[in-house]
Amino acid sequence: MAASTIKKTLSAILTATAMLHAGAALASISLSATRIVLLEKQQEASLIVRNEETPVLIQSWLESNSENDTGELPFAISPALAKMLPKGQQVMRILYAGGQNDLPRDRETVVWLNVQEVPQASDEENHLQIAVRQRIKLFFRPAGLPGSAEQAPTALQWSVVQKDGASMLQIHNPSAFHVSMSLLKGAGKELKSPGMVGPGQTRLLPFGLAGNTKLHFKAISDYGSAESYEVQLAGGAQVLAKTVISTAE
Repeated sequence: MAASTIKKTLSAILTATAMLHAGAALASISLSATRIVLLEKQQEASLIVRNEETPVLIQSWLESNSENDTGELPFAISPALAKMLPKGQQVMRILYAGGQNDLPRDRETVVWLNVQEVPQASDEENHLQIAVRQRIKLFFRPAGLPGSAEQAPTALQWSVVQKDGASMLQIHNPSAFHVSMSLLKGAGKELKSPGMVGPGQTRLLPFGLAGNTKLHFKAISDYGSAESYEVQLAGGAQVLAKTVISTAE
C-alpha cells in the first residue's frame, strides 16, 4: 500500500475517532428545551432550534416510544425540513391533529422528537461528515387528567420485593403522568440513569437494598429542572416519597 494511501486512511480513522468521542460538541445546532409538553387544549407546542456555525439543513420527525410501532402518530411538525444559516434560529411547531386516534385519554403519551442536522457537502478530499441527531421526549397531555405532573413523583409507590432469590427495588406509578428520573441513590449505591416510570407502570430495579434504606432520587420537571426527593423504605410495604429542598450529592 502506498504511503500516501496509508496516510489518508489513518487520517480518516483518526478524524472519525475524534468525532465519535466529541459527542454533543459535534452538533452545530442546539435546542431550546430538553423536553416538550403538548397540552391537548392548546393543540400545539413549539421549540426553537439555533444554529451556531456553518449552514445546515435540519430534518425533524416524530417516532413512537414503543418498539416496532409503525402506526401513524396524530402530530405534524412545521417545518419538517428547513435550511439554517449561521447564527440563525428556526421556530419549530408541533401540531396535534386531534380527531379519532389511538392515543389513550386517561394518561399521558410520550413520543420522541428527532432533530437531525445535515451539513452541506464539502469539496475537501477525505473530509468526513456526520449527520448529528438530537432526540428529546414529547409528552402529549390530554385534558382533564386527575392530579398533576408536579405531584407525580411523590405519588410513586416504593417497596422492596424478592424475585428469584434476589432483593429488588419495586417502583409503581399510579398517576396519569410519566416520571423521568435522572438519579437514584442510597446505601452507597447509585444509578445515574434510572430511567422513566410510565403511568400505571411497575418497574423492578436490581438495586439490592435493605428494607429500611433511605433513598434519594431526582425527577425531571416539565421545565427540564431536576427536583430532589427522598423516600424511606419500609420492607415490602409501599411507601411514598417526599420533596426535599436540597440534599448532599
